[in-house]
Amino acid sequence: MTTTAPRDEQLWSRCDGCASLLYRKRLRRNLDVCPECGSHTRLDAPDRVAQLVDPDSFTPLPDRAVRVDPIDFVDAVPYPHRLGAARAGTGLDEAVLCGTARLGGHPVALAVMDFRFLGGSLGCAVGELITRTAERALADGCPLVLVTASGGARMQEGALSLMQMATVSQALAGLREAGLLTVSVVTDPTYGGVAASFATNTDVVLAESGARLGFAGPRVIRQVTGAALPEGFQTAEYLLRHGQVDMVVPRHALRGRLTALLAAADAGRRPPAHRPAPAPPPRPAASAPRDAWETVRVARHPGRPTTLDYLETAFDGFVELHGDRLGADCPAIVGGIARLDGRPVMVIGHQKGHTTAELVARNFGMASPAGHRKALRLARLAARLRLPVVTLVDTPGADPGVTAEQQGQAAAIAENILALSVLPTPVVAVVTGEGGSGGALALAVADRVLMLEHAVYSVISPEGCAAILWPDSSAAPQAARALRLTGADLCRLGVVDELVPEPYPAAHGDPVGAAELLGRAVAANLAPLLSVPPATLVRRRRQRFRRFGAARSTATPPVDGRAEVA
Repeated sequence: MTTTAPRDEQLWSRCDGCASLLYRKRLRRNLDVCPECGSHTRLDAPDRVAQLVDPDSFTPLPDRAVRVDPIDFVDAVPYPHRLGAARAGTGLDEAVLCGTARLGGHPVALAVMDFRFLGGSLGCAVGELITRTAERALADGCPLVLVTASGGARMQEGALSLMQMATVSQALAGLREAGLLTVSVVTDPTYGGVAASFATNTDVVLAESGARLGFAGPRVIRQVTGAALPEGFQTAEYLLRHGQVDMVVPRHALRGRLTALLAAADAGRRPPAHRPAPAPPPRPAASAPRDAWETVRVARHPGRPTTLDYLETAFDGFVELHGDRLGADCPAIVGGIARLDGRPVMVIGHQKGHTTAELVARNFGMASPAGHRKALRLARLAARLRLPVVTLVDTPGADPGVTAEQQGQAAAIAENILALSVLPTPVVAVVTGEGGSGGALALAVADRVLMLEHAVYSVISPEGCAAILWPDSSAAPQAARALRLTGADLCRLGVVDELVPEPYPAAHGDPVGAAELLGRAVAANLAPLLSVPPATLVRRRRQRFRRFGAARSTATPPVDGRAEVA
């Protein structure tokens, strides 16, 4: 916003985004967001603290910034003169304001950067203050929230400013090892050494609407490469599409989103409450057994509830987290924190859609390597925060395209299977529609595997099996019967632990009823797992998958020192 009078005296501001003339009091009531175009004005650190934390709860850390001039740097003026001018102009000791507070009733350690102070640059004092804030979070056993606004490392302190990237990152590593949540709120602008360290290596990265984030600035990129930059390059919305941030949040919603994340982290650290296990879902009136091929067709019905439908009805308070942090946000996988029966859980699932446009946009629920890596990132985050994981499986299979292969599809699936095998938190998987091959198993290595009554789960699609083993794909119905892919078949084989009933005639006929049955089944299966020690959970999960096929194998005596297995 463009102004001419001192901030405390001005009555009007002109929006830099749309040039509207705005009454200053109205703008302040709207949290310094233009009511006409939504442009977010930069906030100084005290104002940001006042907007985020509970009233009168912020207590500054007792540590004060020390004067640092390690290399006697002089450009137009000596570095100490620049520091003095910045302190006089902002009223702050340094480019960060640190302390403890309560946010939505939850205790946090908080560090908020201020761009007014030498461009929010990261120097030795800033790094030290943020590191001490992280150490305070560790000592208090509470989450750390960082609000970033920076042009990068402070050149006037030479290589010592560069070292602050590692210093702060090490402090965050200690919080990660302790299972304490770290969240960064990226505001405009965040570049250079801050972007390449604590702004992006926290557990969750929120970006305020319109914020810009990057390692190199756009001017530098244009100068070095000579390339034209894409529209919206490095903005929060651009970064969301490219998997770099978990969510983009308008300023008025930041406090609520942070509160939801803090509540989940707080619940994960508390011992599970001793409450009666939820009753298993009542079984609707029995329907006539379906032919396997007919079950396949029902499982693929376009009206069948999707993961987002179940999150809307069977779960509460879903906060979606995006991106693999490597360059993409696969739309075929959705995930985030939600509540089930009042308990925070991490939900990860395939997402198809109901219309042709939705199915195409979601790649028919076929995850790319980025989708599997996003799922893996969220599962590992759940483990650190001690949250149970619920996966909802509904995919014809993993993305079979050339790009997916170039990006390591097989390795991404393999890593998911390996990581879920040893994840130290309860995992309940539900096959809700199609469970196709390795793309399904990538989300289904679990302590309990459930399956909806009219879902299917198979090593290959009936059409694919028929094309390989029969004359042509028209033998798909015959292949479906031979593959034993229905819930009843898989319960008999021990692959599935429980069959979840569906309303008559199937889930697509009563999506709300289906969601209620699914929610109750998941809650009932999850409850007994919550009190199991992590090492025991992992051991039992590995034993569960170890037994498949073992009962039918027989070992013959060694021949030439080698054992043969029939």
